[in-house]
Amino acid sequence: MTPDPPPAARVGIETHGVDTIPEADRTGRPRDVAGILLGSNMCLGVVIFGWLPASFGLSFWPAVTSMIAGTLFGTLLVAPLALVSLKTGTNLSTSSGGTFGVRGRLIGSVIGLLLSLGYAALTVWTGGAAVVGPLHRLFGLPDDGLSHSVTYAALAVLSVLVAIFGYQLMTRMSKWVAVGTVVLMAAGLFAYGDQFRTGPVTDAGYLLGDFWTTWALSTVAAGLSGPMAFITLLGDYSRYVSPRRYSSRKVFAATCAGMLLGLLIPQLFGTFTAFAARAADDYVGPLVAAAPLWFLLPLLLNGVFGTIGNAGVLIYSMGLDLDAIVPPLSRVKATILTSVLSTVLVFLGYFVWDAQDAVTAFVLLLTAIGTPWAVITLIGFVRCRGLYDPDALQVYNRRARGGIYWYTGGWNLRAAAAWLTGSAVGLLSVDTALYKGPLLELTGGIDLSFLLAAAATAATYLLLCIGSPQPMPRQPDVRVAASV
Repeated sequence: MTPDPPPAARVGIETHGVDTIPEADRTGRPRDVAGILLGSNMCLGVVIFGWLPASFGLSFWPAVTSMIAGTLFGTLLVAPLALVSLKTGTNLSTSSGGTFGVRGRLIGSVIGLLLSLGYAALTVWTGGAAVVGPLHRLFGLPDDGLSHSVTYAALAVLSVLVAIFGYQLMTRMSKWVAVGTVVLMAAGLFAYGDQFRTGPVTDAGYLLGDFWTTWALSTVAAGLSGPMAFITLLGDYSRYVSPRRYSSRKVFAATCAGMLLGLLIPQLFGTFTAFAARAADDYVGPLVAAAPLWFLLPLLLNGVFGTIGNAGVLIYSMGLDLDAIVPPLSRVKATILTSVLSTVLVFLGYFVWDAQDAVTAFVLLLTAIGTPWAVITLIGFVRCRGLYDPDALQVYNRRARGGIYWYTGGWNLRAAAAWLTGSAVGLLSVDTALYKGPLLELTGGIDLSFLLAAAATAATYLLLCIGSPQPMPRQPDVRVAASV
């Protein structure tokens, strides 16, 4: 019989960084993991990905099928990463030191930092537009650069406060945000229902010239990119779940459910409203313009609370990754610093970059380099049968040397070489409006960067590991190992 977990901790500023969470503090439950994944994604920063297929020139049903296919496939591949931190009790980039080496795991920290940085900026950017737009229509607030700048700054400050308080506050907040946003989206079906049409919203035709290559682009950029955004984030939540109380199966099921619902619900709402508002070159502007007056207040509330919920989770993860890269920094200081960086990106997104091109290029390029890291981390998890030495994983954070994950100067050169190989293949086969890889000629113009990067990485790493066993602790914790 599963023992009852200890009482939930009170909300306060989280004291843990990337250190190993003590068993007494691992009070999380699988449903808490699902709750954070569901609640934190109920914002326009995720909704906007549902607009991308429409902006690519697809009609409604192909847009829907591309997102569902990509999200399902990505979830099944990414969700097992939550089990790594379930076993190690620390975040995923630090956990990857078991495979990449205690210094080589910096690859994961940098990837996680970039992913969270970009998505946090996107969330605040779209959320700010969802605040200024309704206020402009309701009260005549000027829809200009000053209004957006003040709104961005306010949302950034609120988001960083959520991130500083950390896990307990995010767990509680995500539940309310999830419920409120589901109600908002249900109301949105009525608000935009009479304007909805399934035909393409743009007269320019398919973005890549024909249906299947554009559909494939949508599958990766709008569908697969959602789960891939969590390749380094899942461990931030599952590390608080005790493997002595909950099985890997329950955590995996909760992670899958949270990712699928948390991504598909807002993205499909984004697709529906994009076709209703006929949003071609921009999403939030036409969304606000097409909204009936009564729907502006719910939209405004989501612009505030949905944004700080999602951006808070992402900034929290950024703080952990920077803390892992620069151990002398405390988690709070690292969180504040990364929030400043994301806010700078927000202003660049508003004043400098083109929305569609910037978002698409960002998700595709980071997917190309993030996929190889995730593949290697999962292979390492399978090879060691989920058995890790938590103390040895913390060697770099203590600015020490040695341990079973030291490899060669703290780097597993086999893992690093496989990651470089897979990343190179991915970048050479990616297709964006800003950059097209030369391998596209071999794939008929279809962006298969994710599949090619994953296959090249797995083949390279498995070949390099022939005759080289995965380091495993000499005396594993039997109680933890029993649940693998």
